Amino acid sequence: MKVELLASAWCQSCRQAEQVWQIVAAEKSIDFAVVDATQPEGREIVSRLRIKTVPALIIDGELRGVGVTTLAQAREWTASSPARTAQQGQNVGILMSEDNRWFVASAMMYLMLGGLGLVINGALLSDGPARPVALHLVTIGFMLMLLYGLGAHMLPRFTANPIRTGFWPWLQMGLAHCGVIAYAAGFLIPQHGLIVAGGAAVWTSLWIFLWRLWPVLWPKPTKQDGIVLRVHEA
Repeated sequence: MKVELLASAWCQSCRQAEQVWQIVAAEKSIDFAVVDATQPEGREIVSRLRIKTVPALIIDGELRGVGVTTLAQAREWTASSPARTAQQGQNVGILMSEDNRWFVASAMMYLMLGGLGLVINGALLSDGPARPVALHLVTIGFMLMLLYGLGAHMLPRFTANPIRTGFWPWLQMGLAHCGVIAYAAGFLIPQHGLIVAGGAAVWTSLWIFLWRLWPVLWPKPTKQDGIVLRVHEA
């Protein structure tokens, strides 16, 4: 079953509708996607189905209703779909998921800590025990965490492919945090073993991120006249 929620970033009720369908998408194995009405794909749906307002719900190419669907109604419409397994990925929408919000919040925290370290050290280029710690808090802590959060939220929207969720993003986050902390402690003590362990934890988190993101990067196979074609969807 293909479920599309036509929405817009400025529409408050669209966020409420997305929250309902994200719950259902986590329970049922449906092809769920949030389509921005201001993008070409959204405008095509608006023109084809003559939609006048958002949020609008399209199931298998047919307009099912407008407005916020209740959770009970959404579950009734998807009752025939099989339950979602833990291994299946999940499409992203306009709202940022909880794990991605924590990635971005962590990035801001590391940016402030890194900036504080540079202030204590005196300058970016001056030498001192706090300099490598501050630099790694900014580069690994801030930049990498921001990349994790925004990358997992934005990239799936370009291909409409689901990203692997579940406990994987939390494991990725935990390893990244442990890596940054071990890295910083290793430079301050100093302890070379902690630096190596921190680097290994960060690299492991990168591999998990790559594994989660890999299915997102490839277009979906679509069948047309008996031939499987690879096309990009948004």
